[in-house]
Amino acid sequence: MVLLHALQRCCRGGAIALSACHVDHGLSPEAGRWADFCAELCARLSVPCTLRRVHVEVAGQGLEAAARTARMAALAAQPADFLAFAHHADDQAETLLYRLLRGTGLRGAAAMAELAPRPGGAALLRPLLALRRADIEAWARGRGLRWIEDESNQVADFDRNYIRNELMPGMRRRFPAVAERLASAAENFREGEALLDRLAAIDWQALGGGDVSAPDGALAGLEAARLRNLLRWRIRHLGGRPPGRARLLEAARQLGEAAVERPLCIDLGDAELCRYRGHFWLQPAARAEPMSLEWHGEERLDWGGGEMVFARRAGGGLSPRALDGRVTVSPRRDGDRLRPRAGGPSRDFKSLAQEAGVPPWMRARLPVLRVDGRPCWAAELGIEAAAACAAGEIGLVPSWRAPAGVVTRLRETP
Repeated sequence: MVLLHALQRCCRGGAIALSACHVDHGLSPEAGRWADFCAELCARLSVPCTLRRVHVEVAGQGLEAAARTARMAALAAQPADFLAFAHHADDQAETLLYRLLRGTGLRGAAAMAELAPRPGGAALLRPLLALRRADIEAWARGRGLRWIEDESNQVADFDRNYIRNELMPGMRRRFPAVAERLASAAENFREGEALLDRLAAIDWQALGGGDVSAPDGALAGLEAARLRNLLRWRIRHLGGRPPGRARLLEAARQLGEAAVERPLCIDLGDAELCRYRGHFWLQPAARAEPMSLEWHGEERLDWGGGEMVFARRAGGGLSPRALDGRVTVSPRRDGDRLRPRAGGPSRDFKSLAQEAGVPPWMRARLPVLRVDGRPCWAAELGIEAAAACAAGEIGLVPSWRAPAGVVTRLRETP
């Protein structure tokens, strides 16, 4: 309520368009009353208000984390340049303690930033982060503001509530400035994290890294801690969350100790650590299982987490005559072969994939277009020469757009 009133005053001139969003998690019997309260208040302040109802999926995480995930997804749909939150210094202290007790790294210990830009989305803004909760409440009472207290704030089953209601009061009795000190520590951690990011960028450049991959020839000269820091940095660059320390230690060990010629694809949760033909890289983890789908003439077809695109071209691609039958898109099967050149030999998919520079783990993820079960095209491998379009025909040209960030083949190999 304080943040809304303060921003409404700041935006009165009209140079900044202010709107509000209330997220109804559906977890409290009072949720309807809260939504009505927010709508009525925003109407009085002439601030447009959007109500977004979400379904909280707890699977694999606690209720607090699941509610936050659903809330942030709802807010991400708001048309905005900045999303403003009312987190304050006490929230910052609680966040730092909570993350430290969960064994967080330096990035997690940096807690919340006053301004957090996000690639492709609205930046997060926390204008009240330097203020104590008591000061905010005093400001609200002094201006006669009304607000609603969430009854779940007193439920000790939630870890954040336990820290707020049990741990912090005891610490404050012993260390009166505990909130300020923890907030200061978070700033120091954030500065250290920024320096580690800068170091990772320097190391990536020194290795010869490009937009996607880096040569692995100089990996042996990189200290183990710096290698792990580099891997974390690249995973965050992809928008993923780095794995726990033990998992990352094992991945870095394998990358450093496995034979240079041995292909690697290591599951790190949100990302895969890959090495092939003298290069290493990180890419988003595979989420969608390839499956067999029938094609009925659509221009686009979702497949394997990416998208199949079917274009038409004169004298190129697959002949319409070759598509007379049941057309499907499916993964590679044992015994699949293609004849890429007219008059040439029929070749197995493994040989074609090796020649094209397709890493072993991607070969089972590439889509194969079939007519009555027989392959006539495979992503990155080409078309069956017997099915090729003649000069006077309008042919079908299939292509596969892999999930963003996924390397389907090394375009240039050593």
